[in-house]
Amino acid sequence: MQLHHINIKGSKKLMATEKEFFCEVLGLQEGYRPGFSTGGNWLYTNNRAIVHLSESESHFSNEKQGCVDHVAFQSSDLTNFIQVLKDRKVKHSIVYLSEVEMTQVFFKAPSGTGIEVNFQNERV
Repeated sequence: MQLHHINIKGSKKLMATEKEFFCEVLGLQEGYRPGFSTGGNWLYTNNRAIVHLSESESHFSNEKQGCVDHVAFQSSDLTNFIQVLKDRKVKHSIVYLSEVEMTQVFFKAPSGTGIEVNFQNERV
């Protein structure tokens, strides 16, 4: 089994901000989305729609988070990624796990969704 996608719901304005953030920060690209009755976007990497954004007036960023803490992605070019976060003034933290030679970068998307991006064999 493997993870297929994550879905984030919020107002039309918040989802537009979220789309811009995921495309600019994580390098995802908007692609095909079926004609659902509500608006939204599917964001792709490597021909896979891994982030679904759905417009909803009944979901708000101030709701309790529930038990899901964050979503993690794997990437490369840590130095450039950190610069993108700094340029966008995104607060973030960095952890290096020497046992597995991996750097983890933690931050929040505009919706408050926790994001982790892992960089194997890369250090700041």
